[in-house]
Amino acid sequence: MMGSCARVHALAVAWAVAALLSRATPAGALAANWGTRALHPLPGDVTVRLLRDNGFDKVKLFEADPSALRALGHTGIQVMVGLPNELLAPVSSSVAAAEQWVLHNVSSYISKLGVDIRAVAVGNEPFLKSYKGKFEAATLPAVQNVQAALVKAGLARQVRVTVPLNADVYESLDGRPSAGDFRPDIAGLMVGLVRFLLDNGGFLTINIYPFLSLQADPNFPADYAYFPSPGSPPSQASVQDGGVLYTNVFDANYDTLISALEKHGLGAIAVVVGEIGWPTDGDKSANAANAQRFNQGLFDRILAGKGTPRRPQMPDVYVFALLDEDAKSIDPGSFERHWGVFNYDGSRKYNLRLAGGRSIAPARGVRYLSRQWCVLRPDASPADPAIGGAVGYACQYADCTSLGAGSSCGGLDARGNVSYAFNQFFQAANQMKGSCNFNNLSMITTSDPSQGTCRFQIEIDTGRHDLAVASSASAAATSVAAVLLLALLGLVI
Repeated sequence: MMGSCARVHALAVAWAVAALLSRATPAGALAANWGTRALHPLPGDVTVRLLRDNGFDKVKLFEADPSALRALGHTGIQVMVGLPNELLAPVSSSVAAAEQWVLHNVSSYISKLGVDIRAVAVGNEPFLKSYKGKFEAATLPAVQNVQAALVKAGLARQVRVTVPLNADVYESLDGRPSAGDFRPDIAGLMVGLVRFLLDNGGFLTINIYPFLSLQADPNFPADYAYFPSPGSPPSQASVQDGGVLYTNVFDANYDTLISALEKHGLGAIAVVVGEIGWPTDGDKSANAANAQRFNQGLFDRILAGKGTPRRPQMPDVYVFALLDEDAKSIDPGSFERHWGVFNYDGSRKYNLRLAGGRSIAPARGVRYLSRQWCVLRPDASPADPAIGGAVGYACQYADCTSLGAGSSCGGLDARGNVSYAFNQFFQAANQMKGSCNFNNLSMITTSDPSQGTCRFQIEIDTGRHDLAVASSASAAATSVAAVLLLALLGLVI
């Protein structure tokens, strides 16, 4: 008869093998991050149809957004649902709190609405250097309590636990992936976390952003950020690591983590890519051409099932992101609101080839507000002393990130800049009466003022509702919307 220690070891091995097999992506399978931080979110049913039309069979939510989860019921789309960083402390300190969270955000959606939840992402990049250790102590206890809650709910075999981590949790001092190891200040924490995940059938999730490598370092070799085209010579920045030539930053980055895991006897853990993508605005390197180049290379790899030298089979890869989000924080940069493969309304930004050579399909059944825009009056001068305050006011409450240098609307003249800002506020305010009233400097027009790459948008009609209580908006977006309404009151008064 097998001893207790041997049984535990055998169970851990079985969990690890099952996790590796289940997290390997079949050729052609696509996954995406569905963010909900938008003032006028694309309705859930439209978003689900967009996912299915384009072959996405897995989706990751950063929080248990009720509208998104309801829309995902009985669709066959597998869901990873996030437990935000703000909840790590209460969940880590109380198993009861973890049980309540699982009950309301996992169990009920599975049993009552038929949502195919397969994973809980505990926290989001909790060990990020810029957090300065804020979430480090709470993360592993929160993971343990969520796991215990899933076991109690009878869901531990269906729903697995993971922690999405930023790539700054590991490093290579000489640049070779084989020299990878965990960041010294959190090495012990990483080993304990991964060991728990491995022993309990969980998996590790890592976020890799070649764009951020390029954006942060003016000397970073641009071609190394992209996947090389078939038949093209390797980047001059390619890294020779023994008998392996790393020709792009994704392969090198991912395998640096695999090396770190192997050094600590944790090489059996499945590693999912939780976020990877390229923005289209808000930075000189963020444009549709660069995003298309990167994402087509990524999609080609996913569709071919081609992994990295150390993990030859492609893992699950969650593209970041499905849609643009105009209520996201721009603390990291203006590009944060422009990661979507699709625009805010599900329209295509650029073409991507899917399996069989077919193109990605835009969203169907989108309803828009009236076809009208708010612009600077023809008889008003952009040099009017009141213009600066009016534009600043508009951009304080609406998204003007596309106006930056090198961005899609960066080439507008002074009149175009003012009109763009006015229209962004007008649309964000649901085209409400009085929202195009900037000291009599503005007017409503039915002639599309879009120019070149700069699109003057018309917002999505999310139905008859007060913007401050939009049912499908996330809590963060709803809060922003409430502030916007207060701003509108100030504008009217």
